[in-house]
Amino acid sequence: MTSRCWVRGMLAVASVMVLAGCSNVVAGRASSPLFDPFHVAGLPAEDGPSGLKDDAPEPTGEVQNTDGGDVDRMAMLGVNDVAEYWEKEYGLDFKGEFTPIERVASYDSTDPSSPKICGRPTYQLVNAYFCPSAEVMAWDRGVLVPTGMKFFGDASVAALLAHEYGHAVQHMAGLVDDDTPVVVMEQQADCFAGSYLRWVAEGNSPRFRLSTGDGLNKVLAAAITLRDPILGPQDSDMIEQGHGTALDRISAFQIGFTTGAKRCGDIDFDDVQSRRAELPMELQADSSGTVQSGEVPIDKATLSTLMEVLGVLFSPAQAPALSYDQPDCPDSAASPPASYCSSNNTIYLDLPGLQTMGAAQDESSDVLIQGDNTALSVVTSRYMQAVQHERGLSLQSGTAALRTGCLTGVAQRGMSQKVDVPSGEQLVLTAGDLDEAVAGLLTNGLAASAPDGSTVPAGFTRIVAYRAGLTGDADGCYQRFP
Repeated sequence: MTSRCWVRGMLAVASVMVLAGCSNVVAGRASSPLFDPFHVAGLPAEDGPSGLKDDAPEPTGEVQNTDGGDVDRMAMLGVNDVAEYWEKEYGLDFKGEFTPIERVASYDSTDPSSPKICGRPTYQLVNAYFCPSAEVMAWDRGVLVPTGMKFFGDASVAALLAHEYGHAVQHMAGLVDDDTPVVVMEQQADCFAGSYLRWVAEGNSPRFRLSTGDGLNKVLAAAITLRDPILGPQDSDMIEQGHGTALDRISAFQIGFTTGAKRCGDIDFDDVQSRRAELPMELQADSSGTVQSGEVPIDKATLSTLMEVLGVLFSPAQAPALSYDQPDCPDSAASPPASYCSSNNTIYLDLPGLQTMGAAQDESSDVLIQGDNTALSVVTSRYMQAVQHERGLSLQSGTAALRTGCLTGVAQRGMSQKVDVPSGEQLVLTAGDLDEAVAGLLTNGLAASAPDGSTVPAGFTRIVAYRAGLTGDADGCYQRFP
């Protein structure tokens, strides 16, 4: 088995550096460590130094085909660090004996004379992979690793190699065989990367450090860029044989970070499917056979339909009004492009701002994936604030911000099926929409925020709340975030 993981999107993501630019952080606490607004799976949520430690030991081991440069040095430090993690962890979780990978190789994907490794040409192969037949791990020092270092930080290189090392661990522990779906192999490896980075975040690594705020956000951004392309009707086999959506990959990473390596080994296709919760995986063809784009215009007609759909799904006694005027709200600052004012039960929308937020773009335009649901999920979150306000709940705390994210997930799951509304119009989520929402939660956090746009420090926790809603229900959100 080889892997193309941790590759796509690392070539053009400079704007990822504006991640989670939330200057205001709301107050409040929740009882569960997983859903605490100021913790990340039990660790304090905080920004701080991430990457290679100043006093890190020198790398050990020989890199085949190396140029002796800083990139290979960084990669080898990552290999050493992941090996040290598994030397301590493997026997606690899996049968047999851990055997460190001894053969590692480097290549330059920009060099036409770059050698074959494990029988595979490496020219223009912007990748990192583990080859089980030769028990060799290889990485591209020409593009992949230096790009990861530049845009996502040194910790992302360690995460890259932890993922590839995870494939070696799968074989050592007998977790996979020739019949194992590719998506299961990749989910396990993403999960192993999460378990390793938890070890780093806890301060156990002698080489790397990782903050649970901006440092972890960048690693999650890297995971988003490595999602599969949006699938169409002709891609049904990719549901099992692909590498997963952004939501798939982040979910697996979070499992490892939260619960540890042993749980990663339990991931099978049923587990993957349960987390997908029958949400849309493929774009559909219309009556003429043309595959739909999955995008709708962000205009007044679409937004009116969205309000109708949410009204049917949640049935508030008094639905919030929709206004395109300047916000006029004495009890809260605005959070453009969508703001909820509880004093007059009105959602104020900045339509041009929403249209910019919802314009279809991806890493080729130097941004994380965005599209119609980047904008619609934010508007949905403001409707969810109205629903909470009607229940007499406070909206001004970290717990409330996460409750909003959770309820937004509930609403979005409801929107994955046709909802009959009085106008007869339709607005149904399609493949790719959830990835757009998840990227938005990481970069701006508005779909899990207070009415003034302030949110909790860690993108990790915002996404956990949204996922809880996608796979749960409104009652669960109220119980988790009281």
